[in-house]
Amino acid sequence: MKISRATITLIDLPLLEPFVVSYDSYASMPSIILTLETDDGLTGYGESVPDGHITGETPTGTVEALRTELIPAVLGLDPRDITAVHQHLNKALKGCGAAKAAVDIACWDLAGKAANRPIYSLLGGRRPEHPTIARVMSILAPEALAEQAVQARSQGFRHLKMKLGGGDGLDVERVRAVRAAIGTDLAIRVDANQGWSDPATAREMIRALEPYGIDWVEQPLHADDIDGFRLLRQATGARLMADESVVDAADLVRFVRDRSVDMVNLKLMKSGGITPCHRMATQAELGGLKVQIGSMLETSIASSAGFHLALSHPNIVSTELSGPVKFAREPGNLAYVLPEVHVGEGPGLGVDVDRDVLADLTVSECEVMA
Repeated sequence: MKISRATITLIDLPLLEPFVVSYDSYASMPSIILTLETDDGLTGYGESVPDGHITGETPTGTVEALRTELIPAVLGLDPRDITAVHQHLNKALKGCGAAKAAVDIACWDLAGKAANRPIYSLLGGRRPEHPTIARVMSILAPEALAEQAVQARSQGFRHLKMKLGGGDGLDVERVRAVRAAIGTDLAIRVDANQGWSDPATAREMIRALEPYGIDWVEQPLHADDIDGFRLLRQATGARLMADESVVDAADLVRFVRDRSVDMVNLKLMKSGGITPCHRMATQAELGGLKVQIGSMLETSIASSAGFHLALSHPNIVSTELSGPVKFAREPGNLAYVLPEVHVGEGPGLGVDVDRDVLADLTVSECEVMA
């Protein structure tokens, strides 16, 4: 089985509501859907959702990286030989985690379909429980967030992830309003997305939020401020999570060495797909850090890949792959009954792709053949 053809489709996904974080606001979400075909007639799907604020990649740049460098590097390879695939990808281009993730996910989808087994089975099997989706809340007015929290409770969500760090001084009011609206019914996690900038500010914010029962605080500091995490660790007992600061294994080494966080948020789009994230989850386990698999607002395709990974690894204790509940329309059909996701026993990703919906959302498309 050899990779013989690729179709790279740039789409634009309509969101049910604007998504607002500390560094940007999104009315819709661009995504690149990669279709890999083999010489024996199998089709595998991958996805790339680049974010210039995190990986330095853009949608159009990712399309070009795939078209001109990465796909030509893997044409003719057996997609089941995932080590060789990544060796060729890394030789072709440095970095480009989101672009490489699309290739990695499509190869795992093909490997599963060739074996007639789900991806989690190829990764060593799955835990019996269902992973969950958290309700991710944008930076909005406190009263609007309180209303959304009540609605989230009625919809069945058990965890709220509140985006903070917008710089308007209302972060504590946001959390206070949400906690008052829902009581202790739902867990609250907060994510500043680098928005608190310096350790002194982050320390004061965390102290102010502690009365409201926060599960953990994600990425309070700038991605490059590794020393700041050490200072913050000395000043608070709150559980800390690194996200944007951890892109590859070398980044993770520093946090294991410093013991400055309790958890790391791994994302397929940051690190290049299932394969490197599985290795990093083991690396984190050996270093005493728990792992969450996070979201860049991917469709059912890459979200399913993340859930397969999470189910297969004992050190992955949380999933926040929220894309499928954020879109008004998307081409995949990941099954869920809130707050649980039902990852089935179908081969590969176990997700069907509606080609008509994909066509309706398409901005551009190109093909690469052997």
